[in-house]
Amino acid sequence: MTERIQKLLATAGLGSRRGIEDWLRDGRITVNGAVAKLGDKAAISDEICVDGKIVPLSAPISAGPAATLGEVLLYNKPVGEVTTRHDPQGRPTVFDRLPAPAAGRWVVVGRLDVNTAGLLLFTTDGELAHRLMHPSYELPRDYLVRVRGTPPQAALDAMLRGITLDDGPAQFDRIEARGRSEGHSWYRVGLHEGRNREVRRLWEAAGYEVSRLMRVAYGPCELPRDLPAGQCRMLSPAEAAGLRAAVKIS
Repeated sequence: MTERIQKLLATAGLGSRRGIEDWLRDGRITVNGAVAKLGDKAAISDEICVDGKIVPLSAPISAGPAATLGEVLLYNKPVGEVTTRHDPQGRPTVFDRLPAPAAGRWVVVGRLDVNTAGLLLFTTDGELAHRLMHPSYELPRDYLVRVRGTPPQAALDAMLRGITLDDGPAQFDRIEARGRSEGHSWYRVGLHEGRNREVRRLWEAAGYEVSRLMRVAYGPCELPRDLPAGQCRMLSPAEAAGLRAAVKIS
């Protein structure tokens, strides 16, 4: 049976479908020695190479659901780590502390910039990663934000109504005050998309610079209060099932 190459490689944990589509556009993938293009299909029996290296693919042992479900890992990212496998500047990456998966490779779900801490999800299930990041599922993301001073209600209302950024309108779904400390105000904000630095840019557009930012929830997953920065834990089967259900994977 043949499948589109991006689906085949994503299911094997090589990356997200979107990322693999970029590899196809860049001519980085060959099938049986021929450069593959977007829309091509392949089978697990074909020789598929990425950047000249053969990708090992194998058929699942059984057709049951346990054979196709990948692992899901929750990581508490500290400030200072980058969300890439390798960094040209030599900075630590979020992959440095992760345990080896039982099979496949970890795919990071979305990104956090180097100065943002908090919840990151990783999975060996390429289809799950793709759906968790796809805007059509509108998974909520929650962040704790610290800004200097006390923004007036008018500024909060503006961010709830929507502000036009350089890549289009953006808005928070909700803003909840979470107290003050040393001249700063804390808020928990929620939105349902993951555009680049969107939380910081919304606050900046309202006239406030974010001095601390932490993601505390992604879909149904909450950052555990007892999980130290730089540590991770595997999601339980029930938690992973809830995450899959949120993106309509049965």
